[in-house]
Amino acid sequence: MKLKLILAAAVATAIAAPALADGKALYLEKTCVACHGKEAKKPLMPEYPKLAGQNAKYAENQMKDIKSGARANGNTAAMKGVMHLVSDEEIKEIAQYLSEIK
Repeated sequence: MKLKLILAAAVATAIAAPALADGKALYLEKTCVACHGKEAKKPLMPEYPKLAGQNAKYAENQMKDIKSGARANGNTAAMKGVMHLVSDEEIKEIAQYLSEIK
């Protein structure tokens, strides 16, 4: 019985793993790169934030707030047009990626 549970968990993990998005690929695919730079270090405009090394939870919350409209100050209008294309799971992956950039 234990072996069956272990095998079932391993299979479920193997099936789910490809479905989990890669944060870096999402950063590029969802056009974050266009405004925040290839490595999230050199934004297009001086008033856009550098995102490299940002705290993951903070970045996630900011993106979710922009998506929902809870945050509508500064340059959020530019991001609002893109955020409807990004799921909450993708936001989490992107935020994690950003937090790991040195």
